[in-house]
Amino acid sequence: MRPKKTRWVKCLPGERCFRPKGKPLSNLEGICLTIDEFEAIRLADLEELKHSQAALLMKVSRPTFTRILSSAHKKIADGFVNIKAIKIEGGCCRITSSRRKS
Repeated sequence: MRPKKTRWVKCLPGERCFRPKGKPLSNLEGICLTIDEFEAIRLADLEELKHSQAALLMKVSRPTFTRILSSAHKKIADGFVNIKAIKIEGGCCRITSSRRKS
């Protein structure tokens, strides 16, 4: 299997686990959303970037970005529909510098 290329993300998520209210984490199944999947959601759904633009920012190909985003959407849907905790951790990522050149 080919090693994964490093994906670049702007920032780490502040909160690392989301769970249904009123349910102890010990009684819930969990899903792991990787940091690059979190970043793909942020870029495509929150920032409303086109996949090609978001792929450039993450330094991956457009098809790879689309696969990452699709995986993230499926995991989040599974968490919402099947009442599972969603943990954000892992992935092959590096943090980009937020400084801009003038």
